Parts: sequence; structure tokens; C-alpha cells
Amino acid sequence: MAPDAATIEAADRAARIWVAEDATLPLGSEAHKAAVCRMFQETFNPYKPSVIAWPILDDETRNRIINLPIWDIAVQTEGKARLRMLSYARSCMDPDMNKTIALNGWEEGRHKEVLSNLVEAYGIVLEPEPDYIEPRDPEWAYLVTGYSECIDSFFAFGLFELAKRSGFFPPELVDTFEPVIQEEARHILLFQNWAAWHRRTMPWYRRPWFELRVLAVWAFLGWERIGIARGMDDGKKKQDNNFTVTGSAAVSDVDVSVPELMDICLSENDRRFAGYDRRLLRPTTMPNMVRFARRFMRVPKRAPVTRSATA
Repeated sequence: MAPDAATIEAADRAARIWVAEDATLPLGSEAHKAAVCRMFQETFNPYKPSVIAWPILDDETRNRIINLPIWDIAVQTEGKARLRMLSYARSCMDPDMNKTIALNGWEEGRHKEVLSNLVEAYGIVLEPEPDYIEPRDPEWAYLVTGYSECIDSFFAFGLFELAKRSGFFPPELVDTFEPVIQEEARHILLFQNWAAWHRRTMPWYRRPWFELRVLAVWAFLGWERIGIARGMDDGKKKQDNNFTVTGSAAVSDVDVSVPELMDICLSENDRRFAGYDRRLLRPTTMPNMVRFARRFMRVPKRAPVTRSATA
């Protein structure tokens, strides 16, 4: 039986607001690790993809959603994320982190199920999925997935809000997808604090190698997102790996400038994390880069709207 509205609202609120009772949370300490794990487990939202009632869309709205160039990439990304997180969880010797990252992996699988149900409900045709292969280097795979989510979620928060404001997503579909979007905030909050804890608890002689790996991950993700990694197209249906960065025109009929989109992304990023204990680390690289770039940009002036004499 589907949960009632009050149950859904309570679960949604519990997934967004969490504060540790600890007096102090020194980074890398046992208290910090325990708080991060409690946060993730206690903010778990028990929604079930199988009982989501996908709203009936008019033909125009359905066609707009079908034509977004993201669905194959989105489904496959969640499938890879699930496997990579479960693989790293099995290699993590700390039992608390093992259990928490495994739950993160399970939630990535749930995201894949939600997306799979959506494309089935609206008749979106996907390419055959590739085989999901266990990573040979679980830590590298987890770093790539974690930092990739930090980048993509920052822009996804803004694009989702823009689609909501513009009416691209009808209110019923916004409400249906909202728990999935908020769940991404929890995922990258966990990843950012795992990285801080991991740095401080590993032997000192491993830290230089770990930092080099982090730099290599950022270089790889930058290479991928400027399109060089997509240069060798194999002839399959084109999917846009950079949609979270470039997709504002596809989700809004309103002309939105780059500075305006940046402001929306920054505002939504702050809002998504506002309910969690402020002593937990947030992702800072993308917000700081965007804030720096935003200092040199002006919102273009728009011509005033004039009414005709017969209006």
C-alpha cells in the first residue's frame, strides 16, 4: 500500500534536516566519522520506486521530456555508480564506513530503478545497456564517481530549479523527482566527509600518493567534460555528458544568461545543504570556482516589455 501524504512529508523532512548531538566534531576523528555515518543512515528516505505514480503528461510536455539527450547516460551512470560504490564498500575495512557506503550504493541502484521506470512510463527508447564491470581499482572508481557527482549535482540542482520555474517539468513531476534530487545532496555530503576522514586516518606515507590520485581524477573529469573524451564517436545515438553544465536552454523557454544560471546554481546548492549540520564539510570546488567567475560577469540588461496601444 502506498504511504499517505503525511508519511511522505515526514520522510522528506527527515531526509533534509539533521544535526549531530556531539559537542565537537574534529575532522578525521572517530566522532566525525560516526556523525557522518549516522547522518546518512538517519536521513534515509524509504520511498519505493515501484509505487511511484508517474503523472500523466500532455503530448507537448511528454515530447519535451522524451527529447532530452540524457536518458541513456543517466541510467548507465547510476548503474556504474552502484557497482563502484558497492565495490569500494567491500574493500573498506572500517565497518561503519563499509555499511554506510554500501547503503549509498544501494541508493544509486534505486535511482537507476526510478529512471528505468520513468523511461518505461513515458515510452522513452534507450540504447542497450553495457555490461557493468567490477572495477579493478575500487578506490579510484569511488573517487571518480564521487567527484563527478560533486560537479554534476551542483549544476543539476540549478537546472532542476530552472525547469521547475519555467514549467518545463509540471508540478506533479517535480514532486515525484524531488526526493531523488535531494538524495544526491546526501551522497556528495557523505563523499566529501569520507574524503576528509580518509585523508586524516591513512598512514602519512600514503597521503602524497592519495593527493596525486585526487589531482588525476580532477584532470580526468576536466578532460571528459570539455568533450575531448567524446571525440571518438562510435556512431551510436548521441548523448550529452555535459548536459548538467550546458542544458539550461533545453529546460526553459526563458532566455537565461550564464550569470543568472550561476546564481540559481549557487542558491540551490546552498539551500540543498542548509538543513544538515554545518560542521560537516560541503563540496566547495565548484561553488568556489563559480563564485570567482561570477565576480567578473554582469547580468545582461533586458529590453523592457512594451504593451501595444490596443492592449
